[in-house]
Amino acid sequence: MIQLKTIDELRLMKQSAQLVSKTLGMLAKEIKPGITTLYLDKLAHDFIKDHGAEPAFLGYGGFPNSLCISPNEQVVHGFPNNDIIKEGDILSVDCGVFMNGFVGDHAYTFEIGEVKPEVKKLLKVAKQSLYKGIEQCIRGKRIGDISNAIQIHCEKEGYGVVRELVGHGVGRVMHEDPQVPNYGRQGSGKVIKDGLTIAIEPMINLGTEKVKFHNDGWTVTTLDNQPSAHFEHDVAVINGKPVLLSTFQYIYDALGIETDEEKPFQLDF
Repeated sequence: MIQLKTIDELRLMKQSAQLVSKTLGMLAKEIKPGITTLYLDKLAHDFIKDHGAEPAFLGYGGFPNSLCISPNEQVVHGFPNNDIIKEGDILSVDCGVFMNGFVGDHAYTFEIGEVKPEVKKLLKVAKQSLYKGIEQCIRGKRIGDISNAIQIHCEKEGYGVVRELVGHGVGRVMHEDPQVPNYGRQGSGKVIKDGLTIAIEPMINLGTEKVKFHNDGWTVTTLDNQPSAHFEHDVAVINGKPVLLSTFQYIYDALGIETDEEKPFQLDF
């Protein structure tokens, strides 16, 4: 059952989502060759706690860390560890917090130094597809319109769109209805209404869309070991239109990136 949110609840959700955004912005200054992902996990854990919140991933289904960090061919749900980050790697960092009774859940794939041109393009198209999906979060449309927009944008570039893992509703718990696949038919799925809150998260592979689930119960990699990109925003529908609860702006400020990609989806409320 879809849990539609009131404006007061959305204000609280935005605070949770924005803390995730600030956490990712803080990490953006630290992500560089020579560090470990376990170091990043400790930084995020302490930052979240210092801001009066709880890491939403820690202990969720038995997950042992505060971040999911997935390098290169890992799609999602990677464990932070003592492996060294290297020049040319990419790193999906997925973070969640629980604050004010609501979850924020938000991800970004970082480039480590200079990456190969084909990998840079993968990240660009995957992030573009996130906004293509967000554009479809309009009252009266359907979830399948979001899914189809993401799929079409990525597949026309020859990329694999992961089927087994999907976006989801988000709110008082990490995963609410509805599921939000990154592939599907226009006009299918649940009707989009005001108060809907979803985490849209394209998981896009350089090669095949097929993935491998590992025996640790969490790690997912591409079947052909080609790189995978993952971007995620928390989105609400307000007055019939999509509004971002999360932002990449803290990341962009840290990295010196200028873009107005989020402007169409911003609203003070």
